[in-house]
This record gives sequence, structure tokens and C-alpha cells, in this order.
Amino acid sequence: MPSMTIRILLVDDQPAIRRGLRMSLGLETDLHIVGEAGDGLEALKAARDLKPDVVILDVEMPGMDGLTAAEKLHQITPASAVVILSLHDSLVTRARAQAAEAVFVAKHEGVGALIAAIRRAARGTNLSRRLV
Repeated sequence: MPSMTIRILLVDDQPAIRRGLRMSLGLETDLHIVGEAGDGLEALKAARDLKPDVVILDVEMPGMDGLTAAEKLHQITPASAVVILSLHDSLVTRARAQAAEAVFVAKHEGVGALIAAIRRAARGTNLSRRLV
């Protein structure tokens, strides 16, 4: 059976966080970072252009926060799944992520939890139609 590659857009306002995520996720053979953005507005443009399978969004960013961006992403790229990755692990943040049809991962849960969430989110997209 051919393997599937999950195309990812990383969105965080801290370049060091994006760099660390790129390095960690790059070790996984089925994950491919196709782009990066530093805020929600950049994320919307990048998602429109790149059409990723999964968009990883930080919650707190300048301009447009990740939860607002998640809601708008579904209008721009309905086939892209969203994973919210945040330090803000509260019931309110988790509820807002769920309302935005996003999978929530707290940063303190580690990269293993993030990878599992990416794969779970990707299964919910039309990724199964695209074999690489």
C-alpha cells in the first residue's frame, strides 16, 4: 500500500517554536512541512496558497489569534484540518477549539501528543483520496 504524506502548515508567532516544530516533525516520514506563518492573517493567505492537509495554530498571536484563524480557515480551505497547539490549557480554550472544529493539544503534552493529534486530524480530512 502506498504511504500517505500529511502536508502541514506551521503557524506560531515565535520563530524558535516554529524551528523546533519543523525539526521534531521532520523526523517523521509521513509528515511534511509545506509552509510557515507568524500570525493568523499570514496563516489564511498561506493556507489558501498551499492547501495543507493540517494547519497547526498557536492560540495567542498578534493580529489574529489562532482560534479566530481556525474558524476562518474552514471557509478558505475546508479540506484542511486544524490542530490548536497552545500553552493556554483551559476548559474555555479547549471548548473554543472544539467549537472551531479543531483538535487541541497543550504544549506541555509534548511532541508525541502533537504527532498523534496531527495524524488524527488528517484522518478526518479528504487525505485518504490523495496517495503519495
